[in-house]
Amino acid sequence: MILKNGFLINPRTNTSEPADIRINNGIIEEIGTNLSDDQEEVLDLTGLTVAPGLIDTHVHFRDPGFTYKETLHTGSLAAAKGGFTSVICMANTSPAVDCVETLSDILTRAKEENIHIYQAAAVSEGLKGLNLNDMEALAQAGACGFTDDGIPLMNAALCYEAMERAAALDLPISLHEEDKSFITNNGINEGIISEALGISASPSVAEDVLVARDCMLALHTKANTVIQHISSGNSVALVRNAKELGANIHAEATPHHFTLTEDAILQYGTLAKMNPPLRTEKDRQAIIQGLQDGSIDLIATDHAPHSQEEKSRPLTEAPSGITGLETALGLGITSLVKPGHLTLIQLLEKMTANPAALYHLPGGSIETGAPADFVIFNPDEEWIVDSFASKSSNSPFKGMSLYGKIHYTICDGKIVYSCE
Repeated sequence: MILKNGFLINPRTNTSEPADIRINNGIIEEIGTNLSDDQEEVLDLTGLTVAPGLIDTHVHFRDPGFTYKETLHTGSLAAAKGGFTSVICMANTSPAVDCVETLSDILTRAKEENIHIYQAAAVSEGLKGLNLNDMEALAQAGACGFTDDGIPLMNAALCYEAMERAAALDLPISLHEEDKSFITNNGINEGIISEALGISASPSVAEDVLVARDCMLALHTKANTVIQHISSGNSVALVRNAKELGANIHAEATPHHFTLTEDAILQYGTLAKMNPPLRTEKDRQAIIQGLQDGSIDLIATDHAPHSQEEKSRPLTEAPSGITGLETALGLGITSLVKPGHLTLIQLLEKMTANPAALYHLPGGSIETGAPADFVIFNPDEEWIVDSFASKSSNSPFKGMSLYGKIHYTICDGKIVYSCE
């Protein structure tokens, strides 16, 4: 295949220019202008932007154990529709990914899908935070990192040891930062909105205290430590300070946290309930500032599908989380690029090159010899969020008009999504 007349944006090489791309056997063979196309399939991309396939470091495909919400297959379809060619699944499945047998089963089945599905392994046995798993064996079996996402590691000494072992394996450890002793009802910010609703909720201090602790643990262990789905402005400042001190600290921002505030609970109800919760406009602006100055170097969706029945429960009883893969690029362009907070290449860096580098993944760049993984889109074309490839559709963004219509997703040289 040859991709003709596209506008190439490659954050890793800081490239923004018109280019043709020749693909052979799933690999980028040649990049140039006016490439000959004898006896090759031609995809004319006039007016479209070509970027590396997006990489999401934080998704829940619910497989095994909760496949009524999502499966590896439906999750991969949602990823492809959203422009993602690589995703990293979290370990809080049932059974949890805390042994080689479960990990190997997932990775074997993942090979049957049309995108690259990677798997993080659990830090602790059964996600209980009491005993560490055999991290060395899990790494050898293919785990790309470690996390008990959804559950904080409250034992500081255990977390410190886990960081040391992750550092020795040169793999990231990702942390869910919520001290539950501060939280009455999770998924809702403790503030003006919760007071108006008469609900005791989740204050930002629950996040801040664990982020402060783990920034220091990261500084001492030198582990590549990821603060997941950061939501608090104070936490952003803590990460910035830890980076300045020399910690190998990273942070994820989700599209919903840089787009919405706690006010969304009043408009969208349980569709705006997530852990950590949407917080204040001041926190949202601090997240945007963190994205601008590099304190936050990853944009991840925390794709969290739930059934309609579950999300129809009362606010304090419904599960937290939203689907995110299919709206991430559009929200990034609409909420960050169009208002001038980030350039398009800066946005894409946090969704391609940075996650690939952190997790040692082969994608994330458009270069000769690299995997032929691309997202092809028009950043100025508006589209309506009206349907989902995911098995679930729990999103507050349904019906919203976003910029950045995706036309094609190509993985290993094959078209895995087309809007046509």
